[in-house]
Amino acid sequence: MSKELIRLRDCVMSYGDEVVLDHINLYINDKEFLTLLGPSGCGKTTTLRIIGGFLSPTAGDVLFDGGRINDVPPHQRAVNTVFQRYALFPHLNVFENVAFGLRIPKADGGGRKVRLPEREIHQRVMEMLETVNLKGFDKRPVSALSGGQQQRVAIARALVNRPRVLLLDEPLGALDMRLRKDMQIELKRIQQEMEITFIYVTHDQEEALAMSDTVVVMDGGRIQQIGTPEDIYNEPKNAFVADFIGESNIIDGVMVQDQLVQMYGRQFPCLDGGFAPNEAVDVVIRPEDIDIVPKEAGQLRGTVTSVTFKGVHYDTIVDFYGFKWLIQTTDYCPVDSRIGIKIDPDGIHVMKKSQYSGLFGDYSSYSEEYEEMDDASLALDEEESGDEE
Repeated sequence: MSKELIRLRDCVMSYGDEVVLDHINLYINDKEFLTLLGPSGCGKTTTLRIIGGFLSPTAGDVLFDGGRINDVPPHQRAVNTVFQRYALFPHLNVFENVAFGLRIPKADGGGRKVRLPEREIHQRVMEMLETVNLKGFDKRPVSALSGGQQQRVAIARALVNRPRVLLLDEPLGALDMRLRKDMQIELKRIQQEMEITFIYVTHDQEEALAMSDTVVVMDGGRIQQIGTPEDIYNEPKNAFVADFIGESNIIDGVMVQDQLVQMYGRQFPCLDGGFAPNEAVDVVIRPEDIDIVPKEAGQLRGTVTSVTFKGVHYDTIVDFYGFKWLIQTTDYCPVDSRIGIKIDPDGIHVMKKSQYSGLFGDYSSYSEEYEEMDDASLALDEEESGDEE
């Protein structure tokens, strides 16, 4: 069983009347990869900074290995941080960038400043460069490295001091999509190899799902849900989580009884229970869990209003009684065609109503968003053409 390493107990962070964190309670296990996930302004970076000691909570306690550390400065915590901007020293080569922290004298048990022997510094730096797949790069200037290689140098520099926890604040944000995917795999490998705790901040759901042992979804300074990536995706607690983690059709429903939900006046078998009879609920149906069938065989029938080719599938928008659903399918259905759909019981997830009910899940503006993107690209092209003239 994993040992608890960090606990935030009833932490509040406010600036005057503005509450940034609202009574956060969270524990993080030793050797865990935990991701704080949410939109801009949700409080995830503030939470990370409190753990790192860069901010002190207005109220509440920060515990590390059982001891309260609210007043412990960052440099005295067994924590290091990797930022989105790598903060590498351009005048130093790769080796000296990684070795920088090791060359700073540290206080021993008697309070005396002690320097590490040069031989130990060299050994630890070379071992760390091999860990991040930069063996042979030690003499190179950091300016000659790619973005992904510079990120590895920043990670090596943070890890060479052997912290118990590594904080990562959107570290892949400056990389292109291919490099981001490669670094996701590398970060998970490094975390498992080093056997330390990673606390990762991102707004990118794919990063969170791909790398994490535990995902903490935040909004409005509050934790909305904590769970494994599979739990967060398959069993969202409310409409915000369902919408933020992947695409979701979220429909008003009524829980007739356990394992039977009603939508649009029709009843659908499901796997959920524990609701009051005829309780109003939110019903989540993922676009990939919907099968298109001939309209005569459908549990519901609707009209296709938009089709967008996405490479491996079509994003198909279908109007059901004035509410537009997104269906992701390999079957092409032309606009204005009438189709039927079938949903298996395990493709339906029922949630209690919340403050987020009615705010998400309708794809009426989906095709308009594509048009706005096209219009923006066209305007940019015209602007660039004007500049060339």
